[in-house]
Amino acid sequence: MENVEVPEYFICPISLQLMTDPVTVSSGITYDRHSIEQWLFTNHNTICPVTKHPLPLAASLTPNHTLRRLIHAWLTLHTPAPLTDLYLTNLIRGLSSPQSRLHTLRTLEALALESDANRAYMAKHRLPNKLISFVAACRRKAATEGLAEALSILYTIRGSGGNLKTDEERSNGEIIDALMWVFEHDRFRGDETVRSHAAHALRAAVEEAGAGVLERLKPEFFRTTARGLREGGAWEQALLRVLLEACPWGRNRAMMVESGTVFEVVEVELRCPAEKKTTELVLGIIYQLCLCAEGRAQLLSHAAGIAVVTRRILQVSAAADDRAVLIIWQISKYAASKGVVEEMVRVGTVTNLCLLMLADTASYLKEKARKILRMHFDAWKHSPCIEIATITRYTT
Repeated sequence: MENVEVPEYFICPISLQLMTDPVTVSSGITYDRHSIEQWLFTNHNTICPVTKHPLPLAASLTPNHTLRRLIHAWLTLHTPAPLTDLYLTNLIRGLSSPQSRLHTLRTLEALALESDANRAYMAKHRLPNKLISFVAACRRKAATEGLAEALSILYTIRGSGGNLKTDEERSNGEIIDALMWVFEHDRFRGDETVRSHAAHALRAAVEEAGAGVLERLKPEFFRTTARGLREGGAWEQALLRVLLEACPWGRNRAMMVESGTVFEVVEVELRCPAEKKTTELVLGIIYQLCLCAEGRAQLLSHAAGIAVVTRRILQVSAAADDRAVLIIWQISKYAASKGVVEEMVRVGTVTNLCLLMLADTASYLKEKARKILRMHFDAWKHSPCIEIATITRYTT
């Protein structure tokens, strides 16, 4: 590498060496962790070496994950190492050594970022399983070193066929608990990248878990998921998929309603009204939760509950139409108080059901819409917001 020029922003302003663990201080400048820790805590300096701005005594050092990955990718590009069985086996062996673990994880991360071939090779050799076992071990030991790197690798190579499923359901449950622990950990509270990677790994673990694991999920699992949706972030879709996977069990639906999930997913949809996949997931969850009385009550308790469902009809996709109409069917059949029926007129539910009858949609959906219109025809036919000829046309 003697003849290769190192990019200036890879160099630590203190040591003037290539950074291995870049961290950013409150002044906005990034340093290598070892150098800035020595500057602050060993030499007892209280100013930023570059800007000369004062730094607090308990200076916060925020890991710069993006820059670290760029550095490692650059290093890999300029010092390529062939990924062979022996090389990968030796790297995986290094995960068991506390002295070499962090270096091993960073090397694996750089290799995973280097090429699709490397990612496929790692997946073929079941590296994701080794990494998820490492994450579970970190939870047991209450240790966090290396978690960010392990989750980054998992996120990077997941598309190459790696899975997070073990042979025992007990172990699969431990994986889910460990990933929820990372997602909620105070150390990563402000780190959207790590939390997003944890949520995506959680999604994969839940999708690959058996019924024996999913039917034993705990109330705290759903409370944590609801909090994650409330906070908002890059993990929203992953958490929505997790909830949809858990919905088929009545016990889970009850815990989800108790944790306020219906309310939170409506809020997600209000924040992301133009995201097709998010809308489909939200409506899928709401439909499942509306199969119970408590879920229907929670949807109706949200001021925008019926409106959010109504306004997605004929606006998103066939899958969204399916879920939206079936939600309205559940509400119309089992929770149609006078106020609810009046609100359906006010937010355009009746109009959209009539429009659905004209559209190129599935015949079973048109039949559901017709049944809903017939069900409350007497209440709606006198509304000044509805053309009697139109509603009569679709109920006869």
